[in-house]
Amino acid sequence: MLSTLRWLALEVKYLGSAMEFYGETLGMAERRRDESEVAYAAGDTDLVLRRPSSVPRGGVHTHYAFSIPADEYDDWWDRLADEYDLDEHVFGEARSLYLYDPDGNCVELGQTNVAGPGIDGIFEVVLEVADLHRAESFYRALGFDVVDRGENRTRIRLQGPMALELWEPHLGLADARGGLHVDLGFDGDPDAVVDAVGETARSVEGLDDGGVRILDPDGHYLTVDRA
Repeated sequence: MLSTLRWLALEVKYLGSAMEFYGETLGMAERRRDESEVAYAAGDTDLVLRRPSSVPRGGVHTHYAFSIPADEYDDWWDRLADEYDLDEHVFGEARSLYLYDPDGNCVELGQTNVAGPGIDGIFEVVLEVADLHRAESFYRALGFDVVDRGENRTRIRLQGPMALELWEPHLGLADARGGLHVDLGFDGDPDAVVDAVGETARSVEGLDDGGVRILDPDGHYLTVDRA
């Protein structure tokens, strides 16, 4: 139903400082730019930085994770440690470092099985939700499968085109928060998506190119283009 993550959009106050962080500090390649937004390559996924001038706006204080090759991790740590207060967490044999961008998004760089060099994909996005059970039902209908539940029952981890964490309001690792009004784009089957969410979506909008834009119960936008 949803096959790949095409983009994650973040809201930024000033494009200049955001571009310095992502383009220079993190060394990401620019794909496109106009007066209101710029997109960077994270493997096959776009990271879109967007001024708050239209709807969908892009997410605020969003926690998400970039994929980096495992053998680059120490170099990334050394590169960033002098300027940023880094946090580290270990998941099995994989390490992740955490830092904050100029707009308060918690950026994770995690060891994964990617070719690189550098940032080569987005493997996790965290959404803040008001009702965990309602949000779980919505995303399970879209083909995401539950793989973990938090001990305090304030979060759920699902797996689909990427890992999707649903958090009721709280601070997570590195004091991260789930994103608000996050804008996600997918390749998939727009007709099947509309049938799956039914009346549980707050709105469903057909797009001129045959895709569909859905507003979920918590105000997050999902755009699905035909794969």
